[in-house]
This record gives sequence, C-alpha cells and structure tokens, in this order.
Amino acid sequence: MKIYKFLIIFTVVFAFSSFSEKDYAQVKNAKPNIVIIYLDDLGYGDLSCYGSLGLNTPNIDKIANGGLRFTNAYASSSTCTPSRYALLTGSYPWRNKDAKILPGTAPLLISAEQQTLPKMLKSQGYTTGIVGKWHLGLGNGEIDWNQHISPGPNEVGFDFSYIMAATQDRVPTVYIKNGDVVGLGKNDPIQVNYNKNFAGEPTGKDNPELTRMKWHHGHNNSIINEIPRIGYVKGGKSANWQDTTMSDHFLNEAENYIKNNKVKPFFLYYAMQQPHVPRTPNPRFVGKSGLGPRGDVILEADWTIGELMKTLTNEDVLDNTLVIFSSDNGPVLNDGYDDEAVEKLGVHKPAGVLKGGKYSLYEGGVRIPFMIYWKNKVKHGVSDALVCQLDLLNSLAQLTGASQINTDSNNLLEAILGKSDEGRNALVIEANTKTALRKGDWLMIPPYAGPAILEPVQIEVGNSPDYQLFNLKTDLGQYQNLAKSNPEKLKEMISTYETLRGKKNKN
Repeated sequence: MKIYKFLIIFTVVFAFSSFSEKDYAQVKNAKPNIVIIYLDDLGYGDLSCYGSLGLNTPNIDKIANGGLRFTNAYASSSTCTPSRYALLTGSYPWRNKDAKILPGTAPLLISAEQQTLPKMLKSQGYTTGIVGKWHLGLGNGEIDWNQHISPGPNEVGFDFSYIMAATQDRVPTVYIKNGDVVGLGKNDPIQVNYNKNFAGEPTGKDNPELTRMKWHHGHNNSIINEIPRIGYVKGGKSANWQDTTMSDHFLNEAENYIKNNKVKPFFLYYAMQQPHVPRTPNPRFVGKSGLGPRGDVILEADWTIGELMKTLTNEDVLDNTLVIFSSDNGPVLNDGYDDEAVEKLGVHKPAGVLKGGKYSLYEGGVRIPFMIYWKNKVKHGVSDALVCQLDLLNSLAQLTGASQINTDSNNLLEAILGKSDEGRNALVIEANTKTALRKGDWLMIPPYAGPAILEPVQIEVGNSPDYQLFNLKTDLGQYQNLAKSNPEKLKEMISTYETLRGKKNKN
C-alpha cells in the first residue's frame, strides 16, 4: 500500500514538473486574456475593412476578417475623456458633470468607490494593465509631478500603468509609470500650469521661429520638441518624450506587459495615441500614405497593431485572447495644427458616409469602428447589432463569471460573440454635454442653441433650433430631417429620451 501511494504521488509530481511554460499557461488560462486596442480620433471610414477610399490597413483588417466586425457600434461620446470614462466604468458620462475634455492637471475623474472594468477583472483573477493614453485625471487636485502621483490608474484597478497623463498635444509631455514620472532628473524639477506661463519660457504664440509644426488654433503655449502645446511647463527636460518614437515606445511596453504576465489571465488596455494631434509619425512612415501626417500615423498604428498581434502569437497566447478593437470617437482633420490633413485628403473620407465627426451628435461623431477577435470562439462576419463601449463592463463580467454590476452597461455578450443579432434597444449619446437618443433605426436630436458648424474644425455638430429625427436605415448620411413629417415617431423618441435621462432636456 505504501509503495502504491508513493507511485501515485511520484506520478502526479512528475507530471506537473514536466509541464512547459506553455502547458502551465494553458492550465491557468481557463479564462481568456482580454486586450482592448483603443485608437484616438479614428473615424468610421479610416480603415480599409470599413471601405476606406484612401488608406489600406491590412493588419487591422486581419482582426476584422478573422473575427466579427460591427456596423452599429458606438462610443458613448464624441470626445475622448467622456468615452474613456464610459468604457472603464460602464456609466454614461453625462451623469458626471466633470466628464469633459480634461486638462493635464485635472484631478482623477473616477472615484475610488466606483466599480471599473479592471477592478471587476481583478476580482476574477486577472492581472490588469494600461499602456498609452489615460486622460482621466490624476491626483486629488494640485499635482507635484516630482513626487509619486496618486490616485491614478493603479488606484482604480490597474496593477500596471505606463501612460501619458492627458494627450500628446497637452503638457506635461512625460511618461508616467505606476504613478512616477519616468526619467525625471532631481536637479531639474518639472512645473505645470494651465493658466499662466512661467517667466522666460518661450511659447508657440510668441516664438514661432522655435517651432517646426505650426499651430492653427489653441495650440500655442509651451514648446516641446519644437511643437507648441496646450498648457505651460518648465523644467523636467530629461523626462520629455520623443514624439516620433512614441508609438514604438508604447508598443515595447505593451509587448513586455504581455510577456511578463502570460502565465495567468491578463487584461491589457492598450490606448494608442494615433491619429490624434500632433501627428508625428516615425520617419519610417513619413510620406507613406500620401495623405500627410494624419494618414501616415494611421498606417503607423496599423503596423504597430500587427506587431502586437505577432507578440500574442509568438508568446502562444493569441488563441486564448479576446481582442477588442475600437476608437474613442469620430475623426477630425484640422484639430489645432497646420499639418495638411485637409489639403491632402483627396478622395478619402475619414467618417465614411456618416455626417459630422469629433465633437458632433451626428453619426460621424459617435459611430465608430468596432471589432472582436477570439479564435474559434467569435463568429466570423459582420454584425448590425446596436452595441456601445460602455456595454463591455457587464458583457465581460458575464464572460468571466463576475456578478452583473448596477450601471448603464448592458450584458450583450451573446451579440459581442456573434451568437445573437440582438443588441441594445436604446442608447443616449453625448457631445460636449449635449445628448441625443439612438433607438432602433432612429436617431433623435433635441433642439440646442449654438452654431451649426464648429468653426475651427469645420464639423457639423448637431445644433439646431428644431428637433431632428433621422431614419438611419434608409438615410445613414442624415440628409432628411423627418421630425415634422413623422410626429408620432418623434413623440415616441422624446418620451424614451426623457425617461432615460430622468428629466426633460435643457438647452
């Protein structure tokens, strides 16, 4: 009997000791790894898999062709901070009065009490990481960039964070790793101010001769790497990023995160900076698109995503990785710099057939590229299901075995995996705190004061003194306002809208 027990123990121990790292990873990864690839200002028509007329994006197309591409997917908002807030919290951003485009010195927008996507996944045994753009605020108010910065991503559910504080066109122009500025010299402390310049520091407005990229509107403060930015900064020169290597830099961090965490389920939120301004492609991609820097950085992003997918393959984790690709809002051409985005556009249409773009309540502002890849688990093809990024929270909770969370997030796991064509019934979309309703095939925009076109960027934003009602099934370009000719449908839409908002609209 003793010999028999010894043989059993020896056999079990030998079996486990002979496991390769790959075998161990397969045992541990009963749940899929989850990677969200999130681009910045990428439009519905910017990808060849969505019918782009001027750009070829083969690596992103592979995700679409090997998985499920959505035609009716939405960001919650037509600007970045609100959309990112919704993605991570599953809550409508218009419920939070502070969920607007934030300066680089804004306090953390997500409260410590809120449930978040990374918190939920941590509860299910995931390691969680963010690499790239954050733009959800840091700290509790005044930030000393020379000390450890808290709270931030690590306090709302991320085990690992390697970020820029806000956007590439805003100061501070530094990388922050787990709350600490990377490469900051003790003898050259950094100071940041969004209201007043520091004495003796040059600006894009006063010193255009020091710039290689000319500002068009709103980007004429401190000059870093010969590029004028939003906000003022002094010191911290050793920590400044190099704009042309930013994509490679973030890619390296994302790849290292995958390699270091592949033996257990991991979540990676890979928030890329392209094609947001300033568009600074690596020299490898300059001139490759024929559309100027905006087109070049989209090709750069496509190559970068191809490299990330290769890393998932080479590390033997792609087969058990759910990849989600999307953008935070619609496209914009001239968003502050004279970079020939308008002049070199040619036949390319960044929003495709959609009306409007970034900052807009029209479809071009909020309908975005969205695709899901998971080998042998996601149905290949195209889905018309109505889905929103804020639905990822409860959909992934269902996937990973977590309890449903009481937020605005719907559990649409069946639609996301391609097992159902049923998506949301209704969705409240937002642009600069103004909201509208998408329900079924219809979109209703309440009356709003203000200019119809946002002059600096030349985008139709949806303001009108009258109600607007569109049937998106027959009029995707939103050419015909049916509010007056279809009063019963308008009445129905207004009733649903007021119920979801909890109050009547205020102009």
